[in-house]
Amino acid sequence: MGKKHGPGFLTICNDAKTRVRELTVEDVKQKIDAGESIRLVDVREESEFANGRIVGALHIGKGIIERDIEKLIPDQDAEIICYCGGGFRSALAADNLQKMGYTNVWSMDGGWSGWNANSFPVE
Repeated sequence: MGKKHGPGFLTICNDAKTRVRELTVEDVKQKIDAGESIRLVDVREESEFANGRIVGALHIGKGIIERDIEKLIPDQDAEIICYCGGGFRSALAADNLQKMGYTNVWSMDGGWSGWNANSFPVE
């Protein structure tokens, strides 16, 4: 949201988005408020995560998610919602998780920027 991404990056993100289910920030907030059993995974860089995150989010950076996800969330049927700054990196991460056999993965469209624009709770 607001960032200028290169055309090659947008091409692979848009390709991933054809295979990934997306939720809006409002959808995710509703799931949290309803007490649904979700695993919220922040795939941003460590420095971004350190500056603020959605309450209760687990940090698994985009660069290592494929390596570490099976140790941190071994249940491949768990509902996992990935988010990043705006919804592009999270789509790439969600796409790869699906390729690894995870069956209930989402990408949060709008990401951290959208979450903050709605003044939803952060830590």
